[in-house]
Amino acid sequence: MPTFSIAGMMHQLSYDPNNPLLFNDGFFVYFFAVFMALYYAFRNAIHGRSILVSLFSLYFFYKASGSFVLLVIFSAVANYWLSNQIYKTTAGSQKKGLLAASVAVNLGMLFYFKYTNFFIGVLNDVGGGHIGLLHILLPVGISFFTFENLSYTIDVYRGEFEPEKRFVNYLLFLSFFPKLVMGPIVRAKDFIPQLYKPYYVSQQDFASGFYLIVSGLFRKLVIADYLTLNLVNVTFDNPSMYPGLQCFVAVLAYAIVIYCDFSGFSDVAIGIAKWMGITIPPNFLLPYQSLSLKEFWGRWHISLSSWLKDYLYIFWLGGSRNGVVRMLLNLMITMLLGGFWHGAKWTFIVWGALHGAGLVLHRIWEMQTKERLAAVNNTAWYNAASGVLTFAFVCLCWVFFKATDVPTAMLMLKQIATNFSPGVWGDFWANYKMVVLMMGLGFALHFVPLKVGTKYVLPTLERMPMYGYVVVFIGFVFVYAQVKSATPVMPIYLQF
Repeated sequence: MPTFSIAGMMHQLSYDPNNPLLFNDGFFVYFFAVFMALYYAFRNAIHGRSILVSLFSLYFFYKASGSFVLLVIFSAVANYWLSNQIYKTTAGSQKKGLLAASVAVNLGMLFYFKYTNFFIGVLNDVGGGHIGLLHILLPVGISFFTFENLSYTIDVYRGEFEPEKRFVNYLLFLSFFPKLVMGPIVRAKDFIPQLYKPYYVSQQDFASGFYLIVSGLFRKLVIADYLTLNLVNVTFDNPSMYPGLQCFVAVLAYAIVIYCDFSGFSDVAIGIAKWMGITIPPNFLLPYQSLSLKEFWGRWHISLSSWLKDYLYIFWLGGSRNGVVRMLLNLMITMLLGGFWHGAKWTFIVWGALHGAGLVLHRIWEMQTKERLAAVNNTAWYNAASGVLTFAFVCLCWVFFKATDVPTAMLMLKQIATNFSPGVWGDFWANYKMVVLMMGLGFALHFVPLKVGTKYVLPTLERMPMYGYVVVFIGFVFVYAQVKSATPVMPIYLQF
């Protein structure tokens, strides 16, 4: 019989670097149950509610990242003060100086923790130096809350949003635990006004939240984790050991993995927020149904792509205001920096460069063929060809995103191009039958129209009694138990 001890309880409540707190962690069930009970008790006390959520959010981040929780608090204090100073200042030069200070503080932290060793390595390679790398741990979620801070101060600078008067509300905006670790990237002007609204969760909100949480966990824990452990990692780790056919299927599997992994956790965050009466916009809209690369970036990681468009492409670079050549250059710069945002590796820079080049070529194609292709646009065959070409290009780029380095990515592509060996399909099917079926399930779920969920699934859930929700969740747990591995799979975007 298990025994209770104060030391054991303190160990459970303390940060464990080998077991960071995530939505799929067993401890999160207790954390969330206690939180929701208290949140409901404080539902009508708007200020008390904000304090409660802030405290739980900071504790969640402590359990996920240890002492780096102090970095979130410092970041909140600095940007809260700077934004209020920007708002109060009337002189344009002072406003620009304060905005520059905000950019320096936020990007300075991001640069130090995420890119210092990368640039030390570049200096060593270019100059033949021997500068030792620093022992720097990357705080989880730093890329997400850095962009949230920047969007806040820029919106205040542009006069689009009056800075929040209560510090606790800004701290809550920045540290809100459902989205703190892996996004979505939320904007203060969309989030903070909701903190002043009375608590209200309709039956539709509850059903929608449940649907997002369970379907998100299913995509992450069942589909993504299974494919990662049983095909993707082993193939990408050493592609020279496997025929091109397996490498090709692994690339397709990774396309499903990264979608199910990231969109799954995003939907869990959005669903939890719904149960709290807070709306967070969707972060994914079936991106592999896109008919162009431009459309893909309107459906994939929407909070990031819209941030890059609004604050980097338009605000800092000028968008399309300075002619076609400058517009195309701005597109390329935006995607290069978007790739670099994901991590301090050449593979991410190549990934961003490929997407940038693809968007530039697509824009040129649009300008050159808009009138000539008007007759065939939106025809079945044209849409099919566009969809296949877009998906193929996205998968090509995923090779660099996933590979540990550029040579490994090139080796993966070489295996596919020169050693495809379709004759090994029989052996591959015999060894990876369940993998292929899981991939088929992933693609099938992705290509189900969104209206199926809104028209059929959600109305059914809304009419369901509470025990029905319990049965559905137990069913999910049973399915998860059948495929669960002893090896935990960390979310892909946890590293960003």
